[in-house]
Amino acid sequence: QVQVAESGGGLVQPGGSLRLSCVFSGNLFSIYTMGWYRQAPGNQRDMVASIENVGFTRYKDSVKGRFTISKDDGKKTVYLQMNSLRPEDTGVYYCYREQGPAEFWGQGIQVTVSS
Repeated sequence: QVQVAESGGGLVQPGGSLRLSCVFSGNLFSIYTMGWYRQAPGNQRDMVASIENVGFTRYKDSVKGRFTISKDDGKKTVYLQMNSLRPEDTGVYYCYREQGPAEFWGQGIQVTVSS
């Protein structure tokens, strides 16, 4: 089993920055994909960014150039640095880890971008 703990959300003004962190523990495989999804009120959950164990990254088009996903394998942590935040970035952010046939999700963390 894998445990997931997210942190770093909150309220920020447009143009501001936040960094989300997600720590995984338990039975972790060396081959994996980690990432972040976002769910705004009334919308489906969409992929924001992902990173594979070899370092390959993917981003949702609307966050390219503003968000950066990174990982620290020693700390078993994935990060999402969010810069130039916009009101439309508001939502609940969920981190996940996919390894083998299984997926493990965090409980979700609120990010609100508002003046």
